[in-house]
Amino acid sequence: MAEVDAARGRGPSVAELVESLQSAIAAGDLVPNQRLIEADIAAEYGASRGTVRAALSELTVEGLVERLPNRGARVRAVSAEEAVEITEVRGALEALCARKAAERITDGQAADLRALAGRMREAVAEGDRELYSECARALHAAILEISGQKTAAATIRRLRGQAAQFQFRLALQPGRPRALLPQHLGIIEAVCAHDGAAAAEAVLVHLGSVVEAIRATESQTVRG
Repeated sequence: MAEVDAARGRGPSVAELVESLQSAIAAGDLVPNQRLIEADIAAEYGASRGTVRAALSELTVEGLVERLPNRGARVRAVSAEEAVEITEVRGALEALCARKAAERITDGQAADLRALAGRMREAVAEGDRELYSECARALHAAILEISGQKTAAATIRRLRGQAAQFQFRLALQPGRPRALLPQHLGIIEAVCAHDGAAAAEAVLVHLGSVVEAIRATESQTVRG
């Protein structure tokens, strides 16, 4: 039925399939070095083979997929060292966006961010790691949106996708939300207070802690 729907033009668009595969990679449903077989993806998502090929090409450009001669495509494995580099570059760009967001934020947007801060506090109090991760993603997305920095935002999203597997693992660590809460609240308060310098610094501190967590996780893996 999926193939029939795809043939009739009811399958996902390239952009929709790219988004679905990005989410699957970020969530760990598609693991590093896993082969991506066009026929299997077409059947699972109800997409045409042409749509699958185009989506895989786009994901290759974004650095999430790699193509091997005579072996097709697979999920690109990112080393801890590369994940650290990606996160450091993200830090510089997100600091810029936080500074711009602090300059541009409206009273309504500030109210929305403070409401998000409240949900993050509730998630920590209830020990809900999934909800906290959801709120953290919403916060980063909101800062990018408010900043109006479209070029930086597009680059950040691509970088975040490349290191998403490491961030997913970190998010599952016990006590991680409680450790991150003060950092996220610091970003929110600085942006809402129109303090660009403090907002940029808060982002750098936050992503610096992510870098340290990636290094610590890799060190534990090696010792194990």
